[in-house]
Amino acid sequence: METLEFQSEARQLLQLMIHSIYSNKDTFLRELVSNASDALDKLRLESFRDKDMQVDVDDLHIVIESDPAERTLTVRDNGIGMTREDVVRLIGTIAKSGTAEFLKQLKEQQSGSASDLIGQFGIGFYSSFMVADKVTLVTKYPHAEKGVRWESTGEATYTIDDVDDAPQGTSVTLHLKPSDDEDRLPDYTEPAKIREIVKRYSDFITWPVRLGGEDINSRKALWARPASEVTEEEYAEFYRHISHDWNAPLETIRMQAEGTFEYQALLFLPSQAPMDLFMRDGKRGVQLYVKRVFIMEDCAELMPEYLRFVKGVVDAADLSLNVSREILQQDRQIQLMRRRLVKKVLSSIKSLMGTRPDDYAKLWREVGAALKEGLLSDADNRDAILEVCSFASTHSEESLTTLAEYVSRMKDGQEHIYYMTGDSRVAVEKSPHLEALRAKGYEVLILTDTIDEMWVDSVPGFDGKTLQSVAKGQVDLETDEEKSANEAKAAEFADLLTWMKEQLEDSVKEVRLSSRLTTSPACVVGDSYDITPTLEKMYKAMGQELPKIKRILELNPSHPLVEGLQKAFATGERDGLADTAELIHGLALLAEGGELADPSRFVKLVADRVQRTF
Repeated sequence: METLEFQSEARQLLQLMIHSIYSNKDTFLRELVSNASDALDKLRLESFRDKDMQVDVDDLHIVIESDPAERTLTVRDNGIGMTREDVVRLIGTIAKSGTAEFLKQLKEQQSGSASDLIGQFGIGFYSSFMVADKVTLVTKYPHAEKGVRWESTGEATYTIDDVDDAPQGTSVTLHLKPSDDEDRLPDYTEPAKIREIVKRYSDFITWPVRLGGEDINSRKALWARPASEVTEEEYAEFYRHISHDWNAPLETIRMQAEGTFEYQALLFLPSQAPMDLFMRDGKRGVQLYVKRVFIMEDCAELMPEYLRFVKGVVDAADLSLNVSREILQQDRQIQLMRRRLVKKVLSSIKSLMGTRPDDYAKLWREVGAALKEGLLSDADNRDAILEVCSFASTHSEESLTTLAEYVSRMKDGQEHIYYMTGDSRVAVEKSPHLEALRAKGYEVLILTDTIDEMWVDSVPGFDGKTLQSVAKGQVDLETDEEKSANEAKAAEFADLLTWMKEQLEDSVKEVRLSSRLTTSPACVVGDSYDITPTLEKMYKAMGQELPKIKRILELNPSHPLVEGLQKAFATGERDGLADTAELIHGLALLAEGGELADPSRFVKLVADRVQRTF
């Protein structure tokens, strides 16, 4: 026998579960039955894939046994089991991402209201210690010569030992705490209580759950039952089972296709984003079944990555039970299913937007940044994705706007949907690039998600209106009279502009007069097809060096600083003008939150200029 210590986060979690007060301790049994069901699914799948696996799959099941005299409750399955290494890795430590955040949430909850975080990160086994003083696990993997016995009181250590005669599968025996009405701790050896919990949480489990030799769950697949016969609570429990999320889903989506290719789908939109939504190893949440037989847990071929927050089940009638990921990638029927599923999800989100705007707004806050990835990767559904996107804009400080709403508010003759990307709303709103647009009453979309830097260059427009960055290219806001006046100004400033371009040739590709400034002296803008400074930084952070991108310096001819510069240049008073040109360029960079090429030189120039005023 070997005694090992729990990994530190596992130890913290155990102590919180043991000593915190939970409003519903019944959830421990739901978690153990769910784990057992997963083990049976995996064994069934492996038996199809590995023809050399000598296992009995004729009667896969889950058994619950209670012993009131000994105060024990055992949940046993004849599923895949675990090796010694699996036990140490999966139970002795917590390898799941998000555990630290889970602990933080538990600690922040008020006493008595922390309950329903169990299951959120797939750590249901630990919930056993809410109701048990000691937990004993015996398990055997089909190819292993011996079984493994694990035992712990939930303190700092656990013991692990080999077992010679362990049966196939896993059994978890809980040495229960005394029942306590004040602590909301029922007697979990009571058959009536066990039936109640299984019926409430696990009635839909594919495999029989037996108590005293009797099946106590209906085993009816929810997606195969008529919608009129399924309650919202049953949908919610099924969602929790497949997603390991304690929250109820925001929306339930059912599909049924008949004809030459038949399948059923039961999908869910979450009310809270999965913890791994933006993690590199994050999973997609759609399970694949064939004729009610579990085939694959994380079927990437059924749902694109930008919809990875969608959870659910797809049950196909005509696929092989021995299907592999490689086969799925080439399967025409799978590709057809994927297209239909995507269209159904997007149409459901659009329906949510129209009928339940508050729920839509909640969904967008949670997963909108992921959904926008589809604007880059799914050209076929780009218009449908654009229709369900929402953006901050200068129209309102609180409410988001859709593109359709933006277009409905456009000025007569306005051809572009104006936008600006940036690190934050505050940074965008303070940018000099917005000055003229605000003065003339034009609305500007404020795009601050990282993905916004990329998709705006891939999407040509919406509803016949092109997207136009206010920080790139020319922004044409002038009336005919203003254009005529500015042409005269351009002629007046022509020599100065040429001279400034020569002075700043290492930093800028052009110096020109601006039509987008009203109060600032200058700004820097990109050419129409240049990448933004933020995107340039992102590429560099990923180790991709890019050629130096020179930008355009625009001057506000009505600003006193620029007027003074022009006057001095025209009268031939050139002393110090080169430094002034460099200062103006530096000020323009700082105004947009950019970086100076030589900060120490800029500081010296400012200090020298200030010194002259005394």
